[in-house]
This record gives sequence, C-alpha cells and structure tokens, in this order.
Amino acid sequence: MINNTLLLCFYGPESTGKTVMAKKMAEHYKTQWVPEVARELITSNDFNREDIITIGRAQTERIFQKARKANKLLFCDTDLITTQIYSRHYLGVVPPVLYELEKMVTYDRYFLFDVDVPWVNDGLRDIGEEAARKQMFETFKSELERRRISYVLVQGDWDEREDIIHCEVKKLLSP
Repeated sequence: MINNTLLLCFYGPESTGKTVMAKKMAEHYKTQWVPEVARELITSNDFNREDIITIGRAQTERIFQKARKANKLLFCDTDLITTQIYSRHYLGVVPPVLYELEKMVTYDRYFLFDVDVPWVNDGLRDIGEEAARKQMFETFKSELERRRISYVLVQGDWDEREDIIHCEVKKLLSP
C-alpha cells in the first residue's frame, strides 16, 4: 500500500491480457493504472544491461507517481520480478539493482495470468510457441512461490478473467 492505495499487480507471461485488464479495471473503478514502462522505452527485444536497469527504475518511479493520483486502487501491468525474469531470459543475467528496486514496492495482491488464451504477435512479443509459453508461466509462478507471495490465478475466457478480478477486488475493498 502506498498513500492508502491498494497495489494490485497483474503478473505473468506476455499476451495473457494483463494490459487490457489493467486498463479495464482502472476505468471500472475510476482510478489509475501503471502500464508496462518497457514498452515505452524499447522497440525490440535487443536491449542491454543498462536498458533493463533504466526500465526497472522507470517502472518503480511510475508506480509512486500513479499512486499519488489513484483512487483507493492502483492496477499495475507488471512488476520488478517480471523485469528480472525477462532480464534473465534475454540477457542471461539480472543486475543486482533490480532486486533492490523490487524491495521498494510491496503489492497487496498478485494476479497470476495463465497462458490459456491465444497468443497475439504485436511485433515485440516472441514467446508464442505453446510449450515455451507454458514454461514461461511456470517460471513466473515459481518466482512467486520462491518468495512466498500468494496470488490469485486468473484463467479462462475474458469474462471469466474479469469476474475473478472483480471478485478479489470486492474482497479487498470490504471492511
């Protein structure tokens, strides 16, 4: 929680609906959402160590900026664990500063998005093969479990995904 704002992290592999749901939930609850800042900073998966550090810092800063404007809830399209996962995937290394940045933000709820929806190629995504998507999902899941972070599994069609999120948000907002 930052500034009495609940932080909700939409987390998981690419092309699982996180961005669409973050926007949709922010509109529904009349609040803010934090996009995946990496999409503003890079145009390909050809990036370096300094780029990934810049992404991590910018993502963290954006969360604090948006939390000041949020209305009770802040929907975050990604987190620093995700940045670490992709750093390891593309660069083979995780700069230590990404672990320090991770410690700066504690989410009130993680929503782990499953890969049970069609993958969409948007020019930046490149992990579309089914086995690779499932492996990436397991990587995301294991990172949460390793940290003992509980999560809500988001799966099913788009309506089912939305219902899962609304149900959890309702619980979080109940006195």
